[in-house]
Amino acid sequence: MYHEFSNTLGGFGLWHDAEPVLLAVSGGIDSMCMADLFRRTGLPFAVAHCNFHLRGAESDADEAMVEGWATDAGAAFFKADFDTVPFARENGVSIEMAARELRYRWFVELCRTRGYRALCVAHNANDNAETLFLNLVRGTGLRGLSGMSAESAVPYSDDGGAEVRLLRPLLSFTRTQIEGYVRRHSIPFREDSTNAGTDYRRNRIRHLVFPVFEQMNPSFIRTVSDEIRWFSQAEAVADTYYESVISAAECRDGDDVILSLDALKSIEHWEYVLYRFLDSFGFNREAVVSLSELLKSGRTVPGKRFESRDHVLLTASGRLIVRKKGASDFIGHKAALRGSGALSGNVAGPDPETREDIFTVVRGEGTYHCNGTAFSVSVKPVSGLKSLRQPSGTIVFDAARLEFPFVCRVWREGDWFIPFGMKGRKKVSDFFTDLKYDVFRKAMSVMVVDTASSGQDENRIAAVLGERIDDRYRVSSGTSSVVVIRSLTEKD
Repeated sequence: MYHEFSNTLGGFGLWHDAEPVLLAVSGGIDSMCMADLFRRTGLPFAVAHCNFHLRGAESDADEAMVEGWATDAGAAFFKADFDTVPFARENGVSIEMAARELRYRWFVELCRTRGYRALCVAHNANDNAETLFLNLVRGTGLRGLSGMSAESAVPYSDDGGAEVRLLRPLLSFTRTQIEGYVRRHSIPFREDSTNAGTDYRRNRIRHLVFPVFEQMNPSFIRTVSDEIRWFSQAEAVADTYYESVISAAECRDGDDVILSLDALKSIEHWEYVLYRFLDSFGFNREAVVSLSELLKSGRTVPGKRFESRDHVLLTASGRLIVRKKGASDFIGHKAALRGSGALSGNVAGPDPETREDIFTVVRGEGTYHCNGTAFSVSVKPVSGLKSLRQPSGTIVFDAARLEFPFVCRVWREGDWFIPFGMKGRKKVSDFFTDLKYDVFRKAMSVMVVDTASSGQDENRIAAVLGERIDDRYRVSSGTSSVVVIRSLTEKD
């Protein structure tokens, strides 16, 4: 095993100079095996240990053992203490994801500040097989089926600094080989008591799924390792195909990435190209399936909106438009979206094929959400206003003219109103043009509708929320009380 390990390090180029590497050592059997193999090579290294304080005294005992081993080996020892549970709660992630984020962030900092040429972790062939099945369950495509690579960049990005090499020198070894080496050489290690349970997804696959496969094929892990190589090559072929065809359908316009639907559907494997396009911006499976089914139906519903972590996508006539969150002219706030439930399932707004039924009934004072926008409604005497000139995003109505309940809804073609200060009608679409609204802002706009009006004007637009009221609802000398609607931001 040592000779194969030594050859692996040679493939990484670690024998060419004496620059030290950083070893991530938890104290478990895998990382202690890696640490001992490194010690036998004579190459310089340091040891980094994370104490997540998830197992009380057990976690402290792990730390003590690793520090003692590093001291005996003459290696520099670094440790970090993390409050993992509060971090997970604050960031809305699992304990597993929180621990991963915390340790890799610290490893990157150590490598950059101390000058270590690479970070080495003890992932093995069993870990790689578990990762493949976890990715298969999540639905991550060929990329997920390719498993982990022996060399990559540390999966953590903060300030755009230089990438840190991540090396997995045990990736070709099975856990059985590792256990045999450790016991043969009497290497100390610590058992993590949580590994025996099935609370974590990886443990469930390890203890409940893999034993069944190993009954059918005792060399199951080796077989999967071989298959991972073919999946990786298949992914490379698919990458080449995608790059060769996407330029015919994709273009950029300022902050926007635009995908032509006619050009997309002329590509032989357009569904795969659509999947890769959306995946590159972080859109999940639900968004991919929804858009794919929409295009196969032959219909494109303008104004459907999808959210990923960093991007927003809008369907428009003959095209899909993707924009990075925070780009110019993007409106809508995460807090408001969460409050409205619009982020569930990665799709903003309800499921129906049209947006006609996106509305909110305002029955009195309070905080409301509509179409990704949060706003407050209050009633006060006109004497309580210091000035009729209100801050941006706040509009004031004569309470005698805009009565409860009224409705806030999305903009519809044909909507019109009489903008404050004007006497004639104006289409809301023309008002948007005057304000230089792009397709994103149009889709995110909200109309205040006076449903109490009678006759043919029963859907009278009383205001474009946050922008302008209809002149018929202005405050006059006879106004005694006012309705104030204020658009809310994340700071509110």
